[in-house]
Amino acid sequence: MKTKDNKSVIYWLLSGCLLIFIMVIVGGITRLTDSGLSISNYKLITGTIPPIGDQEWHEAFELYKQYPEYQKLNSHFTIDDFKSIYFWEWFHRLIGRIIGLVFIFPFIYFLIRKQLTKATIKKCIVLLGLGGFQGFLGWYMVKSGLVDMPDVSHFRLAAHLITAFITFAATLWVALDLIYPDRKPTNKPMRNIIGIGYLVLVLQIIYGAFVAGLKAGLLHNHWPLMNEGQFIHFSAYVLEPFYKNLIENPSGIQFVHRTIAYLVVFAIGLIWWKSKKFNLTALQQKGINSLILLVLVQFALGVFTILLQVPLWLGIAHQIGAFFLLSAMTFTLHRFTK
Repeated sequence: MKTKDNKSVIYWLLSGCLLIFIMVIVGGITRLTDSGLSISNYKLITGTIPPIGDQEWHEAFELYKQYPEYQKLNSHFTIDDFKSIYFWEWFHRLIGRIIGLVFIFPFIYFLIRKQLTKATIKKCIVLLGLGGFQGFLGWYMVKSGLVDMPDVSHFRLAAHLITAFITFAATLWVALDLIYPDRKPTNKPMRNIIGIGYLVLVLQIIYGAFVAGLKAGLLHNHWPLMNEGQFIHFSAYVLEPFYKNLIENPSGIQFVHRTIAYLVVFAIGLIWWKSKKFNLTALQQKGINSLILLVLVQFALGVFTILLQVPLWLGIAHQIGAFFLLSAMTFTLHRFTK
């Protein structure tokens, strides 16, 4: 390995990927357990430590009582109930702080030791910007659930989630640049078709966040058709103009999420079929094989999540599946690009 962009830098970037993965999973648990609005303020330093002692817990609970979630949904909560949801939101924010420290301090260290090339420095600055923006979106999302309705905006939730996925993918891409420094001619036909599949997958993840934000997975718990044997079903109401049904109506959002799932499977199937026309490297073939395996597992997880009305463990497994599928797509695109 060269002095610059060495193994230590690679391990640093991969550890960041792992931490982002953990944070997304904990974020999913936080969402599925309705814990995200349990902490209504944000204290960067003092918020690192949870309440200690009865007095601090009482003060935190009294603050929670001032907002719509307690007043409209959880007025029956005892302080023990509050502690159970407080934990997941606190843990989620703690991991975010740890990620910030893990990115910033080693970055400064590598800069001082001159262990980064100029290209890697520029990429890492972008990663730091994405991380900071992700933190802002988390606060912006929580803020939307503290005003009138005890739910965060599903649009802000989607922005928060997809930024986390993009930050992970970008970090993995930079690490792959260092793991595989040797460049080869780009396979443009495969790169382009994988790129299209990548965009479809990103759109599907966004709609997955819409489903989570509006609890749309609790509706139409049938497959392959929706309620009453219909291909598309809008429950009790249809919004006007019609396009709003595809971004605001929970039934319409579930329909779109189901439909894009078929497109993701088709896109990856097309990638596999097109790849047969080329002589692939071992890593390219492994990437495509992993896509086929993961998309089938993810599709099955999605079906059972709907049929079983989103049990916590299955909702988390489905989110993990999306993360692994995006990782495999990122790796495969990288191998056909550089």
